[in-house]
Parts: sequence; C-alpha cells; structure tokens
Amino acid sequence: MRKGDIIKRSERVSRTPESRLFPGKGKRLREVPDSRKFFGFFSGQETSCHRSSKFWGVSLLALILVLLLVPAWLQLAAGQGQQLLPNPSFEEVKDGKPQGWRPITYQREARFEVDRMARTGSYSLKISSESGADASWSAQVPVRPFARYRLRGWIKTEGVVSRGGKGVLINVHGLEKFQTRALTGSSDWTRVEMIVETELNDALQINCLFGGWGRVSGQAWFDDLSLELISARKLKPQATVFPAQKLAPVSPYIYGQFIEHLGRCIYQGIWAEMLEDRKFYCAVGSADSPWKVRGEPHTVHMNPLLVYAGVPVPEIRLRGGGREAGLYQENLALQKGRKYKGRLVLAGDPGVLPLEVRLVWGEGQNGREIFRINEIKPDYNKYYFEFTAGETTENGRLEVVSQGQESFRVAAVSLMPADNLEGFRPEVIKLLRELNSPVYRWPGGNFVSGYDWRDGIGDPDRRPPRKNPAWQGIELNDVGLHEFMAFCRLVGAEPYIAVNSGQGNETLAANQVEYVNGSPDTPMGRLRAQNGHPEPFGCRFWSVGNEMYGDWQLGHMPLKDYVKKHNRLAEAMKAKDPSIKIIAVGAVGDWSQGMLTSCANHMDFISEHFYVGERPGLLSHVYQVPRAIRRIAEAHRQYRKTIPQLKGKDIRIALDEWNYWYGPYIYGELGTQYFLKDALGVAAGLHEYYRQADLIYMANYAQTVNVIGAIKTSKTEAVFDTTGLVLKLYRNEFGTVPVKIAGWPEPLDLMAAWKEDGKTLTLAVVNPTAEKQQLSLKIRGLKIKGVRKTLRLTGAHEKACNIPGKKPEVEIVEVKEGFNPEALILPPLSVTLYLLE
Repeated sequence: MRKGDIIKRSERVSRTPESRLFPGKGKRLREVPDSRKFFGFFSGQETSCHRSSKFWGVSLLALILVLLLVPAWLQLAAGQGQQLLPNPSFEEVKDGKPQGWRPITYQREARFEVDRMARTGSYSLKISSESGADASWSAQVPVRPFARYRLRGWIKTEGVVSRGGKGVLINVHGLEKFQTRALTGSSDWTRVEMIVETELNDALQINCLFGGWGRVSGQAWFDDLSLELISARKLKPQATVFPAQKLAPVSPYIYGQFIEHLGRCIYQGIWAEMLEDRKFYCAVGSADSPWKVRGEPHTVHMNPLLVYAGVPVPEIRLRGGGREAGLYQENLALQKGRKYKGRLVLAGDPGVLPLEVRLVWGEGQNGREIFRINEIKPDYNKYYFEFTAGETTENGRLEVVSQGQESFRVAAVSLMPADNLEGFRPEVIKLLRELNSPVYRWPGGNFVSGYDWRDGIGDPDRRPPRKNPAWQGIELNDVGLHEFMAFCRLVGAEPYIAVNSGQGNETLAANQVEYVNGSPDTPMGRLRAQNGHPEPFGCRFWSVGNEMYGDWQLGHMPLKDYVKKHNRLAEAMKAKDPSIKIIAVGAVGDWSQGMLTSCANHMDFISEHFYVGERPGLLSHVYQVPRAIRRIAEAHRQYRKTIPQLKGKDIRIALDEWNYWYGPYIYGELGTQYFLKDALGVAAGLHEYYRQADLIYMANYAQTVNVIGAIKTSKTEAVFDTTGLVLKLYRNEFGTVPVKIAGWPEPLDLMAAWKEDGKTLTLAVVNPTAEKQQLSLKIRGLKIKGVRKTLRLTGAHEKACNIPGKKPEVEIVEVKEGFNPEALILPPLSVTLYLLE
C-alpha cells in the first residue's frame, strides 16, 4: 500500500458515524470528544471517576508506542512506492544508448536497439535475433537485504520462437526462481510482474531477458519497468552455538586444489623453466616464436628432415669469416647473485667450435657470462652449464652462437634457477606447503579431453611439444605423470588424476591406471620402472573425464551415448586396480540425473563444478558462493530421494572446480586478480561446505597458481592472493567437527567447529559489509575459559589485493582483544577466527 493510500484511508475513517461497535464486545459507545474518546476505547471504561487516571496512563503508553514504531514505519514508508530502477521507461538516451542499462549476450548473436515503438513516451528497448540468441538489457539496482519488492514491466513480442530458451521475460540475474512468465509468439503490450525476495542481497541485476537458459529468435520490446519496496526486515545479528550438538565431520578434502595445463598455471607458474618454446614448436624467427636469429637473417633453417622431439630442429648454417650466428631468447628475469643451471641438446660439425652459450644481463664483457663448448658430435648429446647473474634485470638473454664454419643443430634448451626443487619453483612450493592442501586434481580441466598421457613420460627433452588442445599456447609436456607425482610429494598432498574420456578411450585410460598403480611386472609397470620409478605411485582418486556435458568439450557426445562410454572406461580402469575411487562427470540437472541413473554402479563419487562472477553489492557478491554450493547439495539430496538406483548407496559430491571468475587477465591466460571481497566469499563458501559436510566429500579450488588462482606470481616472486589466504587460514586453524548454530546472524555468516582433539572450539565470523557489526552470541552448555588466539583477515577496502613483489594489502594478523560473546564487534570487511578454550 502506498503512503497516499494510507492518508486517504485515515481521512475516510475520520468521517465514520458518531456511534460504532466496540470490537469484541457487541456494545455501542457514545462518542467521546477528541483524544479522550481514543483512550476510552482502549480502557473499555467511560466513568468519570476513572477517566482522568486512565487517560494519562494510556496516553503515556501510546506515546511510547508512537516513539518506537513511527521511526521504523517512516523508514519503511520512505522506500515504499518509490521507483528504484534507473531510467525505467528508457526515456533518457545518450548517443543512442539508454542511461543505466547495458546489453549482455550470453549465447550467439543478438541485436540491441533503443526503439521508437514505445508503450508510453518516446522509447522502448528492443532485442532481436534471426538465428536465435540468449541476451538481455540489464541494469543494476541497490536493494535492502531480506526485503520484498514488486517488479513490473511491459513486453511486446513479434515472431518469438523458442530454440531451447524460455522466451521473453524479466528476471533477476543469478536468482533463477525470480522470473516472470515468458512470452513467445506475437503479442501486444503485455504486463508481467512478480514479487522478489532479496534474501542476502544488497543489489540486484534486473534483466530484460530474450532467451532464458537457451536461445529464442524473433523480436521483443520492453517498456515501463518498475521496482517498488513492499516490506523489509531490520537486521540485528544474533545467534546461538550448541557445542554439544556435533554435526557430520568435515572431510579434509574440501581444501583440495586443481591445477591444469593452461596459461601460467604450470609453466611460468609452478614449473621453474625460464625459457618458452624450449623445443622449437614454432619456427625460430617467426612471429609466434620467442626465439630470435643472431646474425644474418637466413642463417637459421627449420629443416623438416631433422626431427628430435617430434618437430623440426633449427639448424644454424655458419658462413665463416668470424661472422657470428645463432639464436637467442630475451626477456628473462635474472637476480643478482642467483645461480642458474641449464642444458643444451646439441649436434653439429667440428668447424663450429668453439660454440658459446651466454647468459647476458648487461652491456660489454662484464654484462655476461660465457660457457664454451669445445667438443661436438654429429649425433645429439646433452651439455650442462651453470651461470651466476651479475645484475638484476627483467631483460636478460640466453644466446647460443658460433663464429665458426659448417653447421650445428639445437634440439632443446633449458634454463632454470639452480635452487629449483626437482624442477619446481622454490618460492611457489614454499607457499603451497603453507596452503597445505591435501589433494591436487590434474591435468585438467578441458585440457584433459585432448591429452595423451604418454606424451608426458620418458626423457623430457624428447617429449613432443604440441598445441594446447583446449587453450592457447604450446604444451611442452615437460610436466607429466612423474613430475606431477613429485610435485604432490613436495607439497605433501595426494594425487587425483583425470583421464581422457573425450578423445580418449578405455584402453588409454586402463593403461594409464596400470602405469601409475601397476606392479613392476605388468607391462605398464615395467615401462614406469624403465622411466625411473619402479615402485607404484598408488593414486587413489581418478575421474573419468571433465565436463563432458558441454559442447565446448573435445569429444562431447549426448548423454545417452556418454553413459555407456563412462561405464566402459570405469570397468577397464577398475580391472587394472579395483581399489581406485572413480569420480564421474556430473552437472546438476538432466546430466547428473542421467549419470546417477545409468552409472551408479560405476562410480564412487560424482563431480560438480561452479564458477561465479562479479555481482553488484557486497552481500550479493559474497553470498553467491555459498548459495551455489547449497543449490548443488540440495539437488543431490533430492536425487537420493527420487532415483531408485541410489537406494543403499552413498555417492557423495566431489565439487572439483569452484571459484570466482571475472575481471581482466593480468597474469596470463585466465589470470585474474582477486580482491578482499572475493576472500570473504570464499570464507562464506567454506562455511557452507561445513553445513553440507554429510554430502560433499571433496572440493578443489580452481586453479592453484595464476589461472584464477590462489597464488599469483611474477617471473621471480610469488604471493598469496586474497582467496589463498582464506584457504590457508581455515585449513591450518579451523576445526573439523562442525556444531549446530541457530538464530539470525545476517548479514554476518558464522560457523563453529571443534578441533580434532575435542579441546578447542573454533568460531569464524565473516562480516561482508562496509560497516562495523555487533553480534549477540550465546554459547549453550559450555563454559568458555578464554580465547587462546584470535586471527583476522581484512584490508582497507573491498578492492584491496595482493600483488607479487609488493607489500600485501590483505593479510592474516593475530589480534589482541577481549571476547565478549554478548557483544562481539566485527570490523568491516573481515574474517575473524576465534580459538576458544
């Protein structure tokens, strides 16, 4: 009801007859002048001896009620009836664009227009597509959390045909249940409306949607939208913890990680190799190659008859006369006093001697160190060298040159810091050990659907470089099965291997299991032993494929065909090692239902993935993570009730890809920067994993380094991104046995859990607002002796971030402050973890 309606109704009440029924009594009251009539109504008495005292007593009570209720009513009424959407009738147009609204395309191509066909005024918004699209005109609007709003609008359609989409409608982005009815076909201006409950959102994205979870074709117009507040709840955080009521223990595997051969996750991230394209997949001197020709342009030839690692080898043909020729790679980051080791796979004629390998950091003879090769053979041999950088530079250079005659061939080159750990970057390994993840999923991701694991075994210099099958760049195959196993040993984690169920088959998958887990007397076990590791690696977790439900996946096929392929692969893999745990590809909806129905006897776990983007409003941005986790868990709880094949089975979820994913790629391909507000969302997500601990067994944050990663690196430095700090904090400090919590903690999110020793109760509180919050907390049945430690993660503002080589803006600090549960003060934008005794 609008404020004007309330005023009109009060005017009507004042004109009622002079006598009226007394509610509940059936009696008629004589009219009493002015205020005394009102208070007499409440007292039920009209005698003169009581009228004065009753009047003043009830007057005081009424005054108190007015003082308490009017401010709240005024605050609510101030928002009611107001139009909250920007430019709701689209009359504000600048340079052909509607102010406050932007076009978004989700699938295929759509045409966006500000059109003259309007319901009222001069303009409306139009979306059209001939071939079919999923798109929207969208606006962002701040709202009050835990409030109810009425969203209305008018839609006109012409020839709208569904191509898998719902039609034309208005919806709230990210909150699928809030959508108006969808229109198809042709219709004149039609009003649509719905009630929106904001829950834990302080901003909404309103979509004028053309398509809706699929595509439509045709034309549609939108006009005269409105968003009005109906009611709101005042947030006053309060909660009760019940330490004696323990819930399902949390699996340590929810702190898992995921690494994929993509961007700068492996190469230039975890792996210490400094050279790009070190086996010359691209022709030296070409635009795609990082290698350049030293000397005259045509001295380097890519001879197709000379092949070493499956690709042509560069041959340098010298012309004599003291003219220098060779190849080099620059933009190497060198640090003064740091040692570097490398190797060269080389063949050639004796006339090229002496041949020089140079590490260059400056001008002149003092700006380089030289390794001379004085012996060479026509067959390939490996030569090892070591340098110490004399200066720090971002533009160091490695050169392989000669001033002699005849020719030489370079098949592979490698350069790493001498302090590398079995090929891995020591500064990154240090942080990964602090992260303390119990399991790593590898090698993909989309990458695995085009990956042949056999490319990653044997002599690294002979492993064939290939175009990354799913992403950009070249896959060197320097990091294969043996390197991944060494990595897991270095960081103290279990391996989790994904097999290729896209372009691969059951033979490839079964042989991979035997290579990793088979005894040395099996065919693949013997091959593993020949490659330097006689003992089986003993990998327990194996996933059959990755995201095979998506048409972006290599080898994608319809569900009815894929369930058969999954079962074949699972049977072949279990035949090689019955003890392994099979994780099947899932995706909430038809795919997960189909897999659970047809493959329940061929899986131990089912995977799910989710990524969320940037949302307007702090609460909206933060709470989309726990909301996504809860949505997946609730769907699987329903599957357990409705799918007969699950009776008697406990197939839990491996949520083996999850994260925020948005923003520019400043750390290479998919290399996004994270902020404090993302850390708060990850913390709230961990709380939700604790709430769903009976169902979610594993979660793998994607991806560990650089690529939407928990750790970011430069060429020489590494730092925990904000999200990585949260994972480190909870993994190392938070309990594992959650307990019951009741109450209304909003807008805060809290979780409590016992440490395994049962002596320390940990309490974590996320404050995802820009204001200080006070929490009234009760702890039932446990006398708290004190706080052993209070840890806090925070920063100066929501966009605070950590950049390699710079002072971190977000850190974990131990704070010294009292613990008053009745009035806990939580700083803005913070995660606070209490260890209670």
